[in-house]
Amino acid sequence: MSENKKNLILSVKDLEVKFKVRNKILTAIRRISMDFEEGKVVAIVGESGSGKSVFTKTFTGMLEINGMISNGEIWFEGRDLAKIKSDKEWEQIRGKKIATVFQDPMTSLNPVKTIGDQISEVIIKHQGKSKSEAKTMAIEMMGKVGIKNAEKRYDEYPFMYSGGMRQRIVIAIALACRPRILICDEPTTALDVTIQAQIIRLIKDLSQEYGFTTIYITHDLGVVANVADVVAVMYAGQIVEYGNVEEVFYDSRHPYTWGLLSSLPQLGEKGENLFAIRGTPPSLFEEIKGDAFAPRSNYAMKIDYEQEPPFFKVSDTHYAKTWLLDPRAPKVEPPAAVAHLHERMLALTSKGGIYGER
Repeated sequence: MSENKKNLILSVKDLEVKFKVRNKILTAIRRISMDFEEGKVVAIVGESGSGKSVFTKTFTGMLEINGMISNGEIWFEGRDLAKIKSDKEWEQIRGKKIATVFQDPMTSLNPVKTIGDQISEVIIKHQGKSKSEAKTMAIEMMGKVGIKNAEKRYDEYPFMYSGGMRQRIVIAIALACRPRILICDEPTTALDVTIQAQIIRLIKDLSQEYGFTTIYITHDLGVVANVADVVAVMYAGQIVEYGNVEEVFYDSRHPYTWGLLSSLPQLGEKGENLFAIRGTPPSLFEEIKGDAFAPRSNYAMKIDYEQEPPFFKVSDTHYAKTWLLDPRAPKVEPPAAVAHLHERMLALTSKGGIYGER
């Protein structure tokens, strides 16, 4: 699954991540290969526990102490990040080249340091600027992320900012080093719907202005519709579908993707129950045989319980890991909610976007 080779900024090959938990081994990432194209917004979607955050933590060396990369390669700027072991080496990558915005800004900000100092110290450390130069750049960056009266607010503390403003500051800190890749790990989960839309727009505008690659981790496909160029759908530690946003939304092929799209609350009809995918994800402590989604799928065949499906090519940019695409498989139609998704999305966006009123 790769984009235009000459524009690749990050390339993951056959990645496997394991955790030791109470003398048992949990395989959180199961042999993922994926390429990231420079300047694109890539959304990684899936249920909680599917491995989204673990996958991207390997790009910055932030796996928990009981986690390890047990197989695979992560190529960035000519080096294999999977082989980096020391914090000193990671300091040349983490924050400086690949930065992360987390979902709760209060855990990312130091409550006893001023907002300005926290942005300035990153600029001083990674760009080698003087204190006065860093302050000027910090105030400029605060303005870029939408903080009004930035010069005055430079000396204020995090508790004096609202949740949305704190998240803007976290974004400012992440971008102060001019990273080539920005990982956004559920950056709007803790915010109300109106502020979510503002933060989403801010990240999109800044990515276009600075040209960095954005990796957006989310379980909210509404967010994906607003920001993504490319979508990777994750389930049980694997990518099961990959394509550009129009392909995944309007021509999805994996039953799990169908389930996620059918579950979109923004597309629910008044008086109807919201769709929910039945069952629960498999235990990653056990070896998974066949298609991990088979026990929850209404489309599972005998082979799904016996043999893991390969990736089938739908187009040059669209792949899905399902036996339904095998020429020998019976032809099936996607659920009605998915089949008419394009028309419903158009109707919704005409009323103010996927976060607008229906």
